[in-house]
Amino acid sequence: MELDILAVGAHPDDVEIGAAATLTKAARQGKRVGILDLTYAELSSNGTVETRQEEAAAASRLMGLHSRFNFGLPDRGLEAVREEAIRRVVDLIRQTRPKTVLAPYWQDRHPDHESVSRIVKEAVFSAGVRKYTGSEQLAAHRPAHFYYYFINNVSGPSFVVDVSDVYQEKLAVLRCYRSQFERGKDGVETPLTNGYLEQVEARERQFGFQAGTLFAEGFVSPNPPVLASLV
Repeated sequence: MELDILAVGAHPDDVEIGAAATLTKAARQGKRVGILDLTYAELSSNGTVETRQEEAAAASRLMGLHSRFNFGLPDRGLEAVREEAIRRVVDLIRQTRPKTVLAPYWQDRHPDHESVSRIVKEAVFSAGVRKYTGSEQLAAHRPAHFYYYFINNVSGPSFVVDVSDVYQEKLAVLRCYRSQFERGKDGVETPLTNGYLEQVEARERQFGFQAGTLFAEGFVSPNPPVLASLV
């Protein structure tokens, strides 16, 4: 089971916030796209694990994902199982052999997002080291591309992807997570229930404006993107 793109987040909805439109576009182009959630987000202020999994399944269908995985690691406890997390991400990279891996941007108000950023960076490197032993005996694989997507904090992107033609689909994907973005009768107010989706849309409208299009999702490359030529 090989993938073209593997996007990793701490919680169901992280990847969607930063890259749902890009992944939807890739899936429509026939690419095999997968998401890995490291936790079930069991400590979220609103919703339940069961509800969140139902929402993630609905979002996955809308994006046209090939695969979705969840390691069930402890929410707000990733640093305590850091080495296990790295090994398991290495195993998944070696199993699925993606061309591109996405991780959260390394600066974010949520500590779990920053933890995942570091975990995936190490896993991408270690997956390509032949003598590195993961949890399983699998052949080494180093993805050709590794990029960061934005969740909360934003920096200047290294590049953007024009997603104007699928942006309404992204909004529909995000609205799948009603437990997080809408304050229910028994819910509590959080940063996500206070105009968060409007902020995401404004960010991607701004990225699009800068690039001369309507909407764009931004990504950061740890290395300068390489062009074959200027023409």
